[in-house]
Amino acid sequence: MTLQLVLGLVAVAVSVVAWGVFVAGVMKQIKIIRLGQPDGTRFGPFVPRMKTMIVEFVAHTRMAKFRSVAPWHWMVMWGFLIGSAVLFEAYGEVFDPHFHWPIIGTWSVWLLLVELLGLGTVVGGVALAVIRQRNHPRRADRVSRFQGSDFKSAYFVEAVVVIEGVGILMVKAFKQSSGLESAPLWTSFVTQPLAQILPSTPIWVSVMALVKLLSGMIWLVVVGRNLTMGVAWHRFSAFFNIYFKREDDGGVALGALKPMMSGGKVLDLEEADPDKDVFGVGKVEDFSWKGWLDFSTCTECGRCQSQCPAWNTAKPLSPKLVITQLRDHAYAKAPYLLAGGSRDMAGDEVGLTEDKYEDYKKRLESIDVLAMAESERPLVGGPDELGVIDPEVLWSCTTCGACVEQCPVDIEHVDHIVDMRRYQVLIESNFPTELGGMFKNLENKGNPWGQNSKDRLAWTEGLEFEVPVFDGDLGDAEYLFWVGCAGAFEDRAKKTTRAVAELLHTADVKYTVLGPEETCTGDPARRAGNEFLFQMLAQQNVEVLNSVFEDRPAGQRKIVVTCAHCFNTLANEYPQVGGTYEVVHHTQLLNKLVRERRLVPVAPVTEDVTYHDPCYLGRHNKIYEAPRELIGASGAKLREMPRHEERSMCCGAGGARMWMEERIGKRINVDRVDEALSTAPSKIATGCPFCRVMLTDGVTARQSDGQAGAHVEVVDVAQMLLESVKRGAEKADTPTDEVPTGTPLPDEDKAKA
Repeated sequence: MTLQLVLGLVAVAVSVVAWGVFVAGVMKQIKIIRLGQPDGTRFGPFVPRMKTMIVEFVAHTRMAKFRSVAPWHWMVMWGFLIGSAVLFEAYGEVFDPHFHWPIIGTWSVWLLLVELLGLGTVVGGVALAVIRQRNHPRRADRVSRFQGSDFKSAYFVEAVVVIEGVGILMVKAFKQSSGLESAPLWTSFVTQPLAQILPSTPIWVSVMALVKLLSGMIWLVVVGRNLTMGVAWHRFSAFFNIYFKREDDGGVALGALKPMMSGGKVLDLEEADPDKDVFGVGKVEDFSWKGWLDFSTCTECGRCQSQCPAWNTAKPLSPKLVITQLRDHAYAKAPYLLAGGSRDMAGDEVGLTEDKYEDYKKRLESIDVLAMAESERPLVGGPDELGVIDPEVLWSCTTCGACVEQCPVDIEHVDHIVDMRRYQVLIESNFPTELGGMFKNLENKGNPWGQNSKDRLAWTEGLEFEVPVFDGDLGDAEYLFWVGCAGAFEDRAKKTTRAVAELLHTADVKYTVLGPEETCTGDPARRAGNEFLFQMLAQQNVEVLNSVFEDRPAGQRKIVVTCAHCFNTLANEYPQVGGTYEVVHHTQLLNKLVRERRLVPVAPVTEDVTYHDPCYLGRHNKIYEAPRELIGASGAKLREMPRHEERSMCCGAGGARMWMEERIGKRINVDRVDEALSTAPSKIATGCPFCRVMLTDGVTARQSDGQAGAHVEVVDVAQMLLESVKRGAEKADTPTDEVPTGTPLPDEDKAKA
């Protein structure tokens, strides 16, 4: 009895301290997260946000993107959530081995659940540790997604998980061996056989309950005193991070970029005050509170890192390390910020001054030396400046979105990176020199290449029909064909433009083009951080487009585009500046025309083709099927690359990287071409002019060093379709109305069945 009392008192004493430390840690973390800028867009609507959160954690929909990990993590998660009830049951068991929860404690269903929780927690914890070991950087170097992760913290968490699971099983087994619990074998298929070899000693129930409790209390103390241990804190913060994600419909933070905000409101650049407003992110406190929550939630699992094209080609950028570096800096600087510290753009102290606080000296003394030193570090700067994020890291990003797509806790890496770029461009004027020419060309000529607007119709020369140009009246035109800068000026992209125009003409689709009235959508400027230039170009285009569609109702303002970047900007970002249109990609429209038999590809292109998913068509806008269906309709045999659809590897052109030199590591486009060549294709197809340029350059490089055959070429899917349609049209004896083409619609499939 004395031992029983000692065990109970030890459990209570340790728990009081542990829970005190943990609750203090929670309160401190909330205070720190609230240091971020306000953002009122994250709170509602409640029902869809709550639904998304429940679906993501119950079904593990995002975790399941790595199927080898998902089931084990699922077991551990439920072991933690429901197992908490078993943990609290131990407070009674340390005092009385007979104790169990009232009512449910003897239910067979509850006993089975406890058995499964204990077993699943042990198996899941061991499996996760094994997975971490099998992917350890010492074996895989940069290929490991755990490169740069905190292994000690991860192993600590996994060890506690296993101990908790063992504790659950041993308490139950000792209860049975001591005759304190009688349960059917089907509820205790592990613990009942184990109980046969254990001594009949009730005190061991209390001992194992104490072990279970102490492991949990040690976890609480360690976590409560280490607020940057994301691998542990995500057990709590992940629920909030998912609920407060950018898109209330459950989508990831891709497509449109987050508008530039200041003080919780979208920043109007015409009325912005440089002395009061925040232009992008120049200091860690310029991130919103959701940004700080992102930093706090990162589990360091490295999924983002494993998918990043920059990291996979030996660039210094790792999305995971960007987040963890921002997290460590934010929490190290937090004491200074909590004391009221603040610096202006010149780095001078403007927060902690005698005229602001009567207790100025007391506040100053409360800041430790490390926090004060952290406050002096620039957010973006090289090693000599002790910068938090190196400029080479910041500018290596292609904004492909692979990191955001893979993150199981919905961290918004791309928005954070572009926000930092915005400050560097708009305030510091510190950006790669190559971008200066691109910015100048966009501002003066309306396109990145610096070509004259009068040459925007040069691609029409040599066509056998007249391309309709907007003359002030849309007439019977159904679509406005947005050609884009690449489609108008880049020789390889012009072939795509001409192919689409020919196909639209063949299908008798009524369309028109803007010609010289068209200007760059501003995508490269915005991704490079030049929000001011983007706004200027976007407002100019919206003014033109709104005048073009002046007499058309909302549902009939149709635009077809060949460039994935133009597609994304027109469809997702122009609504932010007053331009809402029905935008379709040319692969979608052409596929629709094939289905409607307005285009009949009757002469198969009998070649092996691999398809490259453009990031801004696929990941950012979820358009995967239309291009593939067109390839199938053309008669070609599709050979998928290992990384395709949502895991497609970037070509290296996004994020304005098209206009920047690639000086570090392997060229991204060459890496992607190597993957394409591994499928032994005769053609590499894509649906974006930027991708086509980058992939063509990569193929040329590989052909020059003898690693690719001279027959391999890069084409747009529209060219393949045109080849099939034109060759078929030349065969007058082919009864096209009898030849099945295209990919059937779902209802057609059902009709056939």
